[in-house]
Amino acid sequence: MQRMLRKNILAWIGLSMLYLLPLLVVAQVPTTPLINSHLTGRVVDARTHEPLPGAVVNIKGTTHGVSTDAEGRFVFVTGQKFPYTLIISYIGYRKIEVTATGGHIEIPLEAIQSQLNDVVVVGYGTQKKSDLTGAIASVSGPLLKQPVSSFDQALKGAIPGVQVTQTSGQPGGGVSIRIRGGSSIQGGNEPLYVIDGFPIYNSTASPGILTGAPVNPLASINPADIESIDILKDASATAIYGSRGANGVVIVTTRKGKAERNTLNYEGSYGVQSLRKKIDLLDARNFAILRNEALYDANPSKGPNQYLSADQVSQLGKGTDWQDAVFRTAPVQNHQLSISGGNAKTRYLLSGNYFDQQGIIKHTDFTRLGIRANVDAQPLDRLKVSASLSVNKSDANVAPSGFVTSLLLMPPTATIYEPNGSYTLRNPFENIFANPVATINEQINKSTTNRLLGTAFAEYNIIDGLNVKVLLGADVNNTTEKNYIPSTIYEGLLTKGSAARGTYNAYSWLNENTVTYTRNIAKHTFDVLAGFTQQEFKSDIVRAGAQNFVTDDLTYNSLQSGATLVRPFADATAWVLHSYLARVNYNYNSRYYFTASIRADGSSRFGKGNKWGYFPSAAASWRISNEPFFKDASRVVNDLKLRASFGTTGNLEIGEYQSLATLYSLNYLFGKNMATGFAPSRLANDHLGWEKTYQYNAGLDAAFLNSRLLFTVDAYYKKTTNLLLNVEIPWTSGQTSSLQNFGSVLNKGIELSLSSRNFTGAFTWNTDFNISFNRNEVLKIGNGARSYISGNYIVQVGQPLGSFYGTVTDGILQTGEEATKGKYTGNAVPKAGDRLYKDINGDGVFTTANDRTIIGNAQPDFILGLGNNFSWKGFSLSVFLQGSYGNKILNSNQQSLELFNGQQNAAASALDRWTPAHPSQTTPRAKLDPAPVFSDRFIENGSFLRVKNVSLGYSLPKSVIGKVSAINVFVSAQNLLTWTSYTGFDPEVTSGNNISPGTDLGIYPVSRTVSAGVRVTL
Repeated sequence: MQRMLRKNILAWIGLSMLYLLPLLVVAQVPTTPLINSHLTGRVVDARTHEPLPGAVVNIKGTTHGVSTDAEGRFVFVTGQKFPYTLIISYIGYRKIEVTATGGHIEIPLEAIQSQLNDVVVVGYGTQKKSDLTGAIASVSGPLLKQPVSSFDQALKGAIPGVQVTQTSGQPGGGVSIRIRGGSSIQGGNEPLYVIDGFPIYNSTASPGILTGAPVNPLASINPADIESIDILKDASATAIYGSRGANGVVIVTTRKGKAERNTLNYEGSYGVQSLRKKIDLLDARNFAILRNEALYDANPSKGPNQYLSADQVSQLGKGTDWQDAVFRTAPVQNHQLSISGGNAKTRYLLSGNYFDQQGIIKHTDFTRLGIRANVDAQPLDRLKVSASLSVNKSDANVAPSGFVTSLLLMPPTATIYEPNGSYTLRNPFENIFANPVATINEQINKSTTNRLLGTAFAEYNIIDGLNVKVLLGADVNNTTEKNYIPSTIYEGLLTKGSAARGTYNAYSWLNENTVTYTRNIAKHTFDVLAGFTQQEFKSDIVRAGAQNFVTDDLTYNSLQSGATLVRPFADATAWVLHSYLARVNYNYNSRYYFTASIRADGSSRFGKGNKWGYFPSAAASWRISNEPFFKDASRVVNDLKLRASFGTTGNLEIGEYQSLATLYSLNYLFGKNMATGFAPSRLANDHLGWEKTYQYNAGLDAAFLNSRLLFTVDAYYKKTTNLLLNVEIPWTSGQTSSLQNFGSVLNKGIELSLSSRNFTGAFTWNTDFNISFNRNEVLKIGNGARSYISGNYIVQVGQPLGSFYGTVTDGILQTGEEATKGKYTGNAVPKAGDRLYKDINGDGVFTTANDRTIIGNAQPDFILGLGNNFSWKGFSLSVFLQGSYGNKILNSNQQSLELFNGQQNAAASALDRWTPAHPSQTTPRAKLDPAPVFSDRFIENGSFLRVKNVSLGYSLPKSVIGKVSAINVFVSAQNLLTWTSYTGFDPEVTSGNNISPGTDLGIYPVSRTVSAGVRVTL
C-alpha cells in the first residue's frame, strides 16, 4: 500500500515538472511585454449606483479577463489596441457588451427583474418566481426613491390590480388602497401590511381631538429603509393570512446589510411644492354684481342695487384672493444616512432619517425623525438570528376640518383684516363660516406620534431541510393630539377660547412559531410549512378639554385655567387572534407545481358561536416551457407558465365588541340634580362572523427573446359573502339596527403587465406597462332588500358600490315656458332661469325625492401605469405615468359654488348664468335660494393621465470623485403634468368611505413637487 502511494506521488511530481518545465524555460528568456492600452473602469448597479464586487470583465475575442474589487473597480493593461469590446457579467444582472475607447469607463449593470431564480417574499417564507402558483407582484427600484411621506404613496400605478387614491394632500396625509376592488360595505377594505414579518392593519390611530384629515399611520415608517414591496393578490397567496387576507396583503421588506463590504451612504434632497391649479372663482366686482342680482330676484321692490351701487361696483377691483392668501410654495427636504456591512457571519445596517414637508397651505406640515437597526447573524452553523427595529417620531400641523371649503366660499369683497388690524371674524353675509386666514393662522391643530416597531427571530436547522423558527414582535404606538381655538377668532368667540388634549396608546405583540421542511427526491421537490401564531392588541384613549380662558397665551398647556370644563372621555379596547396554519408546495421536475394551504383563525371580535374560521386554498401551475416538446420554441418563447388557483379568505375589520351587548353612559336631570347612568347601545349577536371572500384566479406568464420581453395576464373572480351590515330590527327591541352577516359583493377583472428591455449595452432603455380592469357589483343585501340610500349614494343590487344617486338636469327654463315646463323645476313658483330636471318616474312632475336615479359611478373602467427607464454613460432617466379612466367624481365644492345666491363666492361659471339679456341654456340664474339640488351637473369625469414621477440622475466619473465609491446627483419631479377634464383641484381624490368613494368635499389639494439631491457612497 505504501509502495503504491509512493509511486503515485512520484508520478504526480513528474507530471507536474513536465507541465511546468516549458513555463520555467520561457521565464528565463527576458522579454518585454507589448502594452498598447491601459484601461480603468468601475462596474455599478444601474439603479442604486452601488459598486458590484466580483463582476467579471472580459475582452471579447480573447481570454483576457479580470474581476472587480470591493469597490467595483477593474484595470486592464493589455496589448489590445483601442477600441475593443468588453463583456461584463455578474450573477443576477444582465450581461452586456461595452465598447472601450480609452480613459476611465463607468459601466452600469441592470438587475434582471424577472429572472426565474429571483426570490420574492410570500407569507411566512420566500419562493423563487419560477415556483410561484399565485398572483404576486413586486415593487422596487426608482418608484421607492420618490420623496414621499409614506411608502404606500409610491405604489400609485405601479402594480396591476392595485388602485391607490390620495385621501388628502395634507403633509403626512393618507391614501386609500384597493387590491382587486373593494369587497366590503361596512367593514375594512384596506389591505393587510406585513412589515418585516409583523402584520399591521393601517387604521387611523387617534384620540379624536384633531380636526381635519388624519395623519397616515404608515407615515411613521421611513420609505428609504424599504428594499422591496411584494403584493399578494389572489387567494392562493393571501389565504395563509386567513381572516385578514380578503383585501390583499402588502409585504414590506426593509434593507439589510451586505457581507461583501462596509459602506456609508448618504442621500439628501431638497424640493419645492406648489399648487397644481387654482379654482376659478369670481372676483370682487363680478361677485358684487351677482349679489345685487340675487337680492333683486328676492325683492324687486328695493331696486337692482341693494348690495352696492353701480358706482361702488365699478370701483371694485379683484378684491381678496383667498386662495393666494393661504396657498404658498412650500419646501420639502429629506436626509438619509446609513452604514452597513458585515462578514460571512454577521450583517448589519444602521440608518437615520429626517424628513420635513411643509404644506402648500400655510401653517401645515409633517416632520419625521427616525432610526433603524437591522442585524442578521449566524453564530452557529445551524442557527440564524435576525432583528429589525425602527423607532420614529413624527409631528404634524393639520388644516382644520372644513378649511378648504370656507376658503373657496369666502366672498372676495370681504377683507382679511378690519381697519383696526383685527381679523374679520366671519363671512359678512347670511351663510356663516369663519375667516379661513384667521383659522389657519391662529388655530393650533397638532398631532405627535411616537412609534416603535420591531421583530426578532431565531431559526435553527435541526437536520438538513428541517428548520424551526420562532419570531417575536412588538408594535408600540403613542399618539398625542393638541387643539386650541383662541377667543380672537370666530370659532372661539362664544367659548372664549377652547382647549383640548388627547392621548392614544396602542400596543400589539406577536409570536409566530413555524416549522419548515424542504426535501428533494429525484425529480420531486417538497416544501412543507406548519405553524402556530398569536397576536394581541390593546389600546386606550383619554381626552380632556376646557373652555372660557382668561388668556390665550397658555393655549392647551393649562386646561385647569379654563372656567368651563368639557366632559372628559376615556376608553380601552383589546382583541386577540390565535391561528394555526399549514402549507405544502410541491413541484415535479420544475414542470408541474402544486400549492395547498389552510389557516384556522380564532378571533375575540366575533360571537361566541363563531370564534373560529377556516380558510383553505389550492393552486397549480404548469411550466410549459420546460416540457421536451417545447424545446424548438424556446429560442423565441424562453418561459411559459399557466397558473390557476382557488381559495377562501376573511375580513375581520369591524372594530371591537361588535358581537356583545354594550352600554353607554349618559346624564339625566332629576329635579335640580344631575345623575349619571347607563343605557343599552347594542344587542348581542352570538353568531356574528367574518366576511368571507371566495376567489378564483387564472394566469399566464411568458418571457420572449431571451427574457427581453415579459408578459403576465391574470383573470379573477372574487365574491365576498356574509357581509357585515347594520340591518334594521324591530323597535320593540330597544334598538333600530343590529350588525349582522348579510349580503354579497362581486369583483371580477383582468390584469395585464408587460415589461420590455428595448436596448441593452452602453445605452439601456426599459419599459414597464400595466393595465387593470375591474367590475364591481352588489349581489345581495340584507333582509331581501334591493337597495338602500346613503346620502348622495345608493347601494343597489346589480350595481357597483360607489353609485351616485341624484337628479338629471334638462336645461334651463326660458321666458314663456313657466306654464308648460315650470313643473320640472321643483319650485312652487317657477321663474325663467331656473334649472330644469327630468321626470324620471313619469308622473308628470319633478320632485327631488321621487325623480332620482343612478347618475354615475366612482369605479374606474381601468387603471394603468407606464414606466420608462434610460441609462447612458452615467446618466439615468426615469419617467413614470399613472392614469385612471371612466371613474366619476362628485365635485361637492362646485355644487356649493354654483348656488349663485350672493351669500358666498361663486364659481367662474356664474359669468355665463341666465339673465334676461343672456338666456343661457346651461347655467341658472342668480337667486336667494340656498337649497342645493344634487344632480348630474356636479358629477364630473374623473379620468386623468399624470406624469407621476420624473427623475434624472448622473453618476460622477471616478476621475472626479477620487476615493469616494460613488456620487450620484439627481433632480426629480412628482405630479409634474396632469391631463384631465376635472374642474376641481385634483382628480385623484376620494372620501375614503366604502359606500361613498369619489367625493371631493374640501379635500386638501395634492401638490406638484420639484426637488434635487445627491447620493454618496463611501
